[in-house]
Parts: sequence; C-alpha cells; structure tokens
Amino acid sequence: MASAAASAPPTPANLKRIVAASLIGTTIEWYDFFLYGSAAALVFNKLFFPDSDPLVGTLLSFLTYAVGFAARPLGALVFGHYGDRIGRKKLLVLSLLMMGGATFAIGLLPTHATVGSAAPVLLTTLRLVQGFALGGEWGGAVLLVSEHGDARRRGFWASWPQTGAPAGQLLATGVLSLLTALLSDAAFGSWGWRIPFLLSGVLVIVGLWIRLSVDESPVFKEALAQAEARKAARNGEAEKLPLVSVLRHHWRDVLVAMGARMAENISYYVITAFILVYATTSAGVSKQTALNAVLIASAVHFAVIPAWGALSDRVGRRPVYLLGAVGVGLWMFPFFSLVDTGGFGALVLAVTVGLILHGAMYAPQAAFFSEMFATRMRYSGASIGAQFASVAAGAPAPLIATALLADYDSSTPIALYVVAAAVLTVIAVLAAKETRHRDLADVEPSVGAEASAVAAADARTV
Repeated sequence: MASAAASAPPTPANLKRIVAASLIGTTIEWYDFFLYGSAAALVFNKLFFPDSDPLVGTLLSFLTYAVGFAARPLGALVFGHYGDRIGRKKLLVLSLLMMGGATFAIGLLPTHATVGSAAPVLLTTLRLVQGFALGGEWGGAVLLVSEHGDARRRGFWASWPQTGAPAGQLLATGVLSLLTALLSDAAFGSWGWRIPFLLSGVLVIVGLWIRLSVDESPVFKEALAQAEARKAARNGEAEKLPLVSVLRHHWRDVLVAMGARMAENISYYVITAFILVYATTSAGVSKQTALNAVLIASAVHFAVIPAWGALSDRVGRRPVYLLGAVGVGLWMFPFFSLVDTGGFGALVLAVTVGLILHGAMYAPQAAFFSEMFATRMRYSGASIGAQFASVAAGAPAPLIATALLADYDSSTPIALYVVAAAVLTVIAVLAAKETRHRDLADVEPSVGAEASAVAAADARTV
C-alpha cells in the first residue's frame, strides 16, 4: 500500500503548475506534429515531390506524414521503458527537445529544387524523429497529471494535457492561416512556409523552462522505493522489464486501448488533416477558408475537452467514450454533405460537431488508459496501447482517405471507413471494465488467481 504522503493530493497551486507543464509541453509537441500535417496538405507536395501530378504528390506528402506514426511505437517502447524505470519528468524533457529540434530543422531544409531527391529523404528522417519523440510524450504527460491529481476529479485534470492536441492544432493552423492571408501563394511557397517551423525553437525554450520546474510523480517515487526494497530483499535481483510485465499481465488492457483509439485517431485526422485536401479539391473551397474552419473548430474542441473529462468523473469513462464513438460514426455522412455545399458556415459546423464528438473519446482517454495499468508498468502500458494503435489508425488515415477519393471520386467510401473504425472502438470499450473508481496507488496487474503468486513476486506494484 502506498504511503499517505505518496497518495495525498497536491496543493491546488502545485497541481495547476503540473497541469500547466504538461499542457504547454503537449501543446508545443502537437503544434510541431500538426504543423507538418497541414504543410503536407498545402505545400510539401510541390516543394518535395514536384515531379508528380497534384493528387499523387499529395499522396506522397501524406506518406511522409504517415512515416512519423511508424516511429511512434518505437518511441513508446523506449520512453515507456525508461519512464517506468527512472521517472516521467526526465523523459518528458527529452521528448520536448527532440520534437522541437526536428521541427526547427525542417524549417531549414533545402527543397527538391535545390538538392533533388535528397530533400524528401531529409524530410522523412526528421519526420521519424518527430514521431519517435511524440510516441514517448503522450504517456508521460498524462501520467504526470493523473498520478499527481485528485482521484475524484482525475478525468477532469487528466483531460487538460489532452487539450494540447487542439491547442497545438489551433496554434499551427492559426499561424498558417495568418501567413497565407498575408503572403502571396508564391511568397508562402518560397519562404513563408518555413516561419512556423522556425518558431518552434522559441516555443521549446518556454516549454522546457516550465517543464523543468515540476516534481516527479509521488505515486511513481513511492513505487520506485518499494521496487528498490524488493530488489534488496532478493539480493539485487532486478525486476522484470516493464514491457515483459505489460505483455504478461496487461495484454487485454493493451488490446482494449488499441481498439479504443481506432475511431478517435482515424476520425481526428480525417476531420482536421484530410479535410484540407477534400475541401479544396472536391468542394471548391479556398485554402484560406478551409484553414479558418479548422481554426474555429479547434477552439471549440479545446473548450469542450475538460467538460467531457469532468463528465467522465460523474458517469464513468466508458459511457462518455461510447457516446463519442457512436456519435462520430453517425456524423460522417452529414459531415461530408455539409462540406460539399462549399459554404463557410456549413464547413465550420461540419468540423466543429465532428471535433466535439471526438472530444468525448479523447477527454476521458488519459484517465481511462492510466487507470488500466500498474504504476511500474503504467508508462509502458499506456504508451504501447496508444501508440501502436496510431500505426493502424492515424498514420494511414489521410493516406487512405486521399486514395479512396482518387479511386471513387466520392466521400461515401471515406465515411464508411470512419464508421468501420467506430464499430471497432465500440466493441473495444464495451469489452473494457469501468476504471473511474480505481486508486492509481492500488492498481494491480490483471492476473488470474493461478498467477497471483508470481505477480506478487515480480510485477505487483503500487
């Protein structure tokens, strides 16, 4: 059992500082990640793949976008392992430096016109670094808040790092929207696109200063102390690797987390990244109009996530998550019908409602996944479940949607694609147990009675 000191809630001032550190860091990291996605839809096809026809160039551009997702599981494994061994804070600082450095470097890249085929190779390499860093960022950020926060309001507090996604989207889209409004297409394509990437350097300095000011999770420190005591009692015999313990005791939870992410991840990238392609090529909407619609919707998305998180504290994680999954699946056909009208108001409505429903899945996700795993394997378990799903979900979503559009010249297959993802998520969440009342200091590996002795010996943690 954790000590009273470990389980006592932090003061309001400390908790707000911890939430701010996680939120600012995730905002910067998602700004970097989404900036690439927006640039992939708008300019990278011309700058790095100029020999292809426009739609094929967009497909190749989104392919480099998807490559970043491929590195996220590796980041989850590496950051999760060390985050469970040495702490959440150190790994969060490292992930911020890696992501920011890669994004700043993209702003300095030569294009295809300058160095030929080396340009897309360099772009892909930096995209891999971005994905690796982001694969480790999410788990640490949400755990730092979840493990510090008041258990009665964990869903609310843990949802704040989740707002880093729409905040980063808001910031990235806002900067791009401002630049496209102020600059001609020629100026933006020549040098203006570099400005948002170079701004990342300034943002990282601010985020690093705030993130270094917070303390390590008390729940983790207590678990680490108990692990050291067990190691000493075994004459120095080390505990099993966190990954081994996760796969041994939490494999069902990993599968649930992966399934739960399908609708959440796929719908988000269709609504925010692919829409920039669909609205400009099929609905006749200008680039500026599409960016402005995503900008407005992202602001609403930011506002509703804490509300959904608070609701999950009252009614449970599963009901709120199911509402979002079903809602997104049902909304996809009206979504594309509204976009097809070409009207700005209809476009804003389509994206905003889609992101509100997405928020019902994304908000409780942080607490939900954190509550599934034991402390000494929580970073690994939550990160693996979340990031391995991203390879099958978010990574190919814009690519698949663009290919479906090219093959069928219709939004119907794309809507059905999202509906199928929603069905998978509903099945996964229905198979999960409600976690709202769990104390993170008391969560044990989910093992059968026949394995309880083994679990107590090598993987049971506070």
